[in-house]
Amino acid sequence: MSLAYFALIIAVVSASFLEIAGAKFGAQLGMMAAALSLVSAASSTQKSDYEHYRRATSWGRWLLVAIPLGIAAQLVPVWLGLAHPIWTSTRDALGGLLLGSITADLGLTLNALMQAVAAVSLLGVTIAVVRDRGRAELVLFVLSGTTAVAALALDLHRLSPGLMPATPADLATTMAGFGIMLNMAVMQLAAERAETRHSLLRSVAIGLCGLLGALVSAIAIFGFSGANSAIAASFGIVLILLILVIRRLDLSALAAGALAAAGLIGAAIVLTFLFEQTSGPVLLRLVPDVGTETRAALERMLSDTRWFGAGAGTFSAVGAIYQSETAGALSAPSTATAIFADMGWIGLLVAGVMCLLALIRLFTGALQRGRDSFFPTTAAACLVFALVQSFAGPGLLRPAAILCFSMILGLGLSQSVSTR
Repeated sequence: MSLAYFALIIAVVSASFLEIAGAKFGAQLGMMAAALSLVSAASSTQKSDYEHYRRATSWGRWLLVAIPLGIAAQLVPVWLGLAHPIWTSTRDALGGLLLGSITADLGLTLNALMQAVAAVSLLGVTIAVVRDRGRAELVLFVLSGTTAVAALALDLHRLSPGLMPATPADLATTMAGFGIMLNMAVMQLAAERAETRHSLLRSVAIGLCGLLGALVSAIAIFGFSGANSAIAASFGIVLILLILVIRRLDLSALAAGALAAAGLIGAAIVLTFLFEQTSGPVLLRLVPDVGTETRAALERMLSDTRWFGAGAGTFSAVGAIYQSETAGALSAPSTATAIFADMGWIGLLVAGVMCLLALIRLFTGALQRGRDSFFPTTAAACLVFALVQSFAGPGLLRPAAILCFSMILGLGLSQSVSTR
């Protein structure tokens, strides 16, 4: 597992740093490292590792496979009634067969399929590799440091655009949100070490690093990002505090359930208030102002979307049809909008169910675990942030964010059932 562990870290670090710096090949390098990690893990996996993976993914293993399979199905010729309207219009104008692929661009969907396979592979490898607590701690340190660097890049870019001119703001915002939760976990790790026989000086040093990373990330989110991103991060922080209160007070199952229900009701009230602030399609209500013409084009595009979408990764290509000749390229204003336009109601529903099941598994795992509960707690908080942020911005569409998020979920799921 040593090579798989090394490639795992290289995948997320290389993709993140290169994409933050504006390089174009960061995603490719990250996917290559993820493939190397998968091959290495497959060749050295023991039966106990496989059983551990089965327990960690018992909540919805079939959904993880459904994502790449659904994208692959979009490449297969089907009856035009299921395909995107662009193929029907083409046949009406030029004639031809009654068959056509669901996707409007085979190349873009094939690239999205490779990214999906890399993300699912990275999640699975992470689950197997971080069974050991020592490796889980090192992966947590790597993730917290990587996301803090992304948040720092956003801070520097906002303070002086000339320092980090190539930093993608949407990616940095998403990574900063993850950074708050991950660095809070580092502080919890330091506190747990201080309570045991570990070196007090080393524990203080780790805690200070976590505090610095959390502050840098918080400045990026609450100071230089939109209000909806700040609210998304607040939901994650509240979830961490909720689990911490339940554990520290050693509440009974009934009291813990009542407190969790109260938190869920409060979150529902806040989200309802946010969505009711504007009118129009639900998927566009939390996105920043994009202009009247662009918003009208987005609404027409979403109204034409079929159950199976226009093809994964084809948002910009299909969006060009709906834009006027004088307007610029139409990009996805949020992750949820892109998933719906690319994968249709089916894809959006599968993604929602998968996130809900994973959140339940991580939440229950955090309450059942002992001193290692901060691993699943942090993953659950990052998942909550990602769910809300997916309606507010497109940062989760970036390959670096996808790989980082997969690794966070793998870490949380693995340690929610680990016994080592």
